[in-house]
Amino acid sequence: MLQKERNFDFRNRIDVVHLAGMNDSAQPCQADEAAIDGSWRIVVPAGADEAIVETGKDLADYFAVSQGIFVHVENAAASKKIVLDLDPSLDLPKGAFELDVTDDVITLSASGTGGIRRGGVYLEDAMSLRGAPVLKKGKLRKEKLISPRIVHSGWGIELFPDSHLNAIMHAGFDAIAVFCKGSNRTNVGTLDFNDLVIRARKYDVEVYLYAYLPSFKHPDDADAVEFFENVYTRLLEKHPGVAGVMLVGESAEFPSKDPATTGKRYQESVIDGIPDTRPAPGWWPCTDYPAFLARIRDAVRKAIPDARIIFNTYNWGWTELDVREKFLKNLPEGITVQVTYDIFSKLNILGQARRVMDYSITAAKPGYYFASECETAAKYNIPLLSTANTAGATWDIGVIPYVPVPQRWIVRFKELDRFRRECNLSAFYDCHHYGWYPSVITELGKAYFNSPQCDLDKELEKIAVRRAGAGAADLLAAWQKWSDAFDYLPATNEDQYGPLRVGASYPLIFQPNITRTLGQKEIAFPADPNAHFGGRIIKTFYHPFENINQLPASLRYPKELEGLLIFLKLWDEGLALYEKALEAAPAAFSELLERELNLGRFIRTALQTCYNTKKWYCLNLKLQTITAAEEGLALLEEIEALAHEEIRNAEETMEYVELDSRLGWEPSMEYVGDKWHLEWKIRQVNSALREIGDYRRMLSLTGNEN
Repeated sequence: MLQKERNFDFRNRIDVVHLAGMNDSAQPCQADEAAIDGSWRIVVPAGADEAIVETGKDLADYFAVSQGIFVHVENAAASKKIVLDLDPSLDLPKGAFELDVTDDVITLSASGTGGIRRGGVYLEDAMSLRGAPVLKKGKLRKEKLISPRIVHSGWGIELFPDSHLNAIMHAGFDAIAVFCKGSNRTNVGTLDFNDLVIRARKYDVEVYLYAYLPSFKHPDDADAVEFFENVYTRLLEKHPGVAGVMLVGESAEFPSKDPATTGKRYQESVIDGIPDTRPAPGWWPCTDYPAFLARIRDAVRKAIPDARIIFNTYNWGWTELDVREKFLKNLPEGITVQVTYDIFSKLNILGQARRVMDYSITAAKPGYYFASECETAAKYNIPLLSTANTAGATWDIGVIPYVPVPQRWIVRFKELDRFRRECNLSAFYDCHHYGWYPSVITELGKAYFNSPQCDLDKELEKIAVRRAGAGAADLLAAWQKWSDAFDYLPATNEDQYGPLRVGASYPLIFQPNITRTLGQKEIAFPADPNAHFGGRIIKTFYHPFENINQLPASLRYPKELEGLLIFLKLWDEGLALYEKALEAAPAAFSELLERELNLGRFIRTALQTCYNTKKWYCLNLKLQTITAAEEGLALLEEIEALAHEEIRNAEETMEYVELDSRLGWEPSMEYVGDKWHLEWKIRQVNSALREIGDYRRMLSLTGNEN
C-alpha cells in the first residue's frame, strides 16, 4: 500500500539501485548455472583503484539487500570468489568488460575501471532478472554500442549528489549534461564543475557543458578569434576534465550575414515594431554557420584537444533537405551533429495528417527530418548523436517521470539501432531538462544498447514475468493498451504547452472578456520564482498555435476530440488489466507495480483535462458567434458542466499526487501539478463559473435596464 508523500520525497526512491526481495527460493539452480551463497567472496586486490573498491562494495550491498545473502569483500584469495580483474593488456573498448563464470570462480575483467563498474551492474541485473543469486556459466563479452548516453539530473536541475551519479550509472547512462553560462555558473545558480567531474568519474560518468554562452560575434570579424577564445578557451582551461560542449542554434545565435535571415537575435528581429518574418540565425542553416562553428571548435580544442563538440540542428529541421544538406556538406570537421528523433514527424490520426511539434512518443518511428538528416550526415561521414529521449520521458505529459508504453519504446529502440548500423549514429541525448527516472524503459534500453544485443520483445516478457508472476500476461496486455492509446494523442503545441504540460492543474479560462480595465485573459501560472523556467513554458489561455505544416484547428479539433475519447477508452482498458496483474504479482514487486498503476491513473486524469480543455475552447468559440440568447444559454449549460467535471477531475488527481511526489513535478518548472496547484485550479474554475454567471445575466439584457 502506497503511503502519502511530501514534496521531493521521490528523491529517496530514485537513487535506490538495489531492490529488496530479488531472491525467489522457487527458482532452483540449473546444471548450466553457478549459484552464489554466503561462502563466496568478492576479491578486490590490495591498493586497487577507488572505482574497483566501490564496485566491490556495491556488489556486496546488492547481495545483502536484494538477494539476502552476505558476500564479503576481501583482498586475498578464496576458494569461491568473484574476481574484479583490471587488466590494461586486454585493450577492450571504453566501458567494455569480459565475464567468465564457472562453478567456483566468476572473473570480471576490463582494461579500464569503467568496464569493471559496468560489469558489476550487469551481474546485478542478470541475477535480479533471474530471481536468484545465480549466473549462467560460460564466457561473455559486453561493450557499449551507444556512447555517450547523456542525461540531465532526475533530482532537479544541476543536482548531482553521489547517490544520484551512482543511480545514473546503474541505469545504463554514462554522461550528464549541465547548463553552462560561464565558469561554475548555471541557469539556476553556481555549481563546482571540477568537483562534479571528479565525483562523476568514480561512476564512469562524463560531464558535458550545455552552452548558454555569449557567442554573438561573426566569425569573419577581425577580433573573432580573440572573442571566442575569451569565451570558450578561458572557460575550458578552468575545467579541463569536461568531456565536451553541446550547442544548439536557439542558444548560440550570431550576427549572420545570410540574407535569408534577420541577422539579429530573435527577440530583436523587428523593424519599427513590425516583425521581420525571416528566421533569426539560430533557426536557419545560415551559409556562414559552418565558419561560426569552426571558430567555436578551435577555441574549445585549444583548451581540450579531444573535446567532443556537439551541434543540434533541430531548430531548422522543418526546412527542405537541399537547404539542410548545404549546411551539412560544409560542416567543419570535428563537429558531431545532434538530430532529434521525433520532432516534425508526420502522423495519421483518424485519416488526418498531423505533425509532431515537440518531443513525443507518438512518433514511435522517425520522421523525414531525422531520417534524411542522418542519411545525409552519413554521406559526409559526420558523426551523429540523437536526441532520442530513450530515458523514457517526453513532453507528452510534462509532469510525469516516464511514459509507461514499453512496446512503443521498443519500436523506437529498434529504429534507432537501424540508424546506428546504417548511418554512424553512435550517441544519445537520452533526455532534455525533464530528466530521467528508473523504469521498465531504462531497463530495456540498458539491455539493448550493448553488444551482444538482447531480443527486446523477449526481454520485456522476462521483465513482466519477474514483476507480475502469474499476472505477466495481463501486465503485457496493459502496457500494449497504453502503447496503442498513444496513436491518438495530439502532440500539438497548444496541448503540450497547455493541459498536457501540467495535467489536471491546468486552468479553464472563460474566453469572453468581461472587463472594465481592458485586461488580458491569459493568467500567470503560479510556480517557484527560482525555477529554471517555472510557469513561463505554460500557456494558460488555451487556443491553437497554428503551423504551416498542419491543418488549421477548425479542421483538426473534431478529429482530435474523437481521438482523445479513443485514447481514454484504451487507457481505461489498460488500467483494468493492470489492476488484475497487480493482484497476482509477487510481494517484492507489489509497490513498484502499484506506483506505476498510480502513474497510469494520473495520466488518465491529465488526458481527461486535455479533452475537456479542447472541448471548452470549441464551446467558448461558438459562444462568441451566437445570434440568439437561447443559443448562448444552451452553450453555457455545456460549459458549466465541463467546469464541474474538471473540478471533480482535479479532486481525483489529488489522491494520486499525494501518493507519489514525482507526479506534478518537472525539474525546469518545479511543482506545477501537486495538491496545492490542483486546489488553485479548483479556485480558478470557480472564479470562471462566476464569470459564466455574469455572462448569463448579459444574455438576459433587454435594453430597458438603467
